[in-house]
Amino acid sequence: MPVKHGQIFENTTAETDVIDITYKVEREIGASGVTNGAVILFVPGSTGALTTIEFESGVVSDLKKAIERVAPEDIYYEHNERWGDGNGYSHVRAAIFGASLHIPIVGGHMTLGTWQQIVLLDFDNRPRKRQIEVQIFE
Repeated sequence: MPVKHGQIFENTTAETDVIDITYKVEREIGASGVTNGAVILFVPGSTGALTTIEFESGVVSDLKKAIERVAPEDIYYEHNERWGDGNGYSHVRAAIFGASLHIPIVGGHMTLGTWQQIVLLDFDNRPRKRQIEVQIFE
């Protein structure tokens, strides 16, 4: 069976956005008709990332605080010297998390844990319209 392709779009702010996209991925899988296989998600761009987390306000707040401790916004980044756009921290944060996820599909559903959701992370210092590429394989 050929690869099914879709896209998910999200508008973001100029903050560290953590956006639950699980239901949108589920919708793409349902529309594909694939019952056993895998879904690959990829966010183009060097300041966005994908991961999984329990999407609950306390954990989301904890994650944002941890990100700030690991790659603070207000320290020196050489990237800012070259481009002058002030988003060196955004590139470092995105590189730490990565731009893609691969999730098995069994019985028409992703094999996520009970409290595990898929989130888009946007670290850029300006609002963006993010695109997530979705490929579903049987």
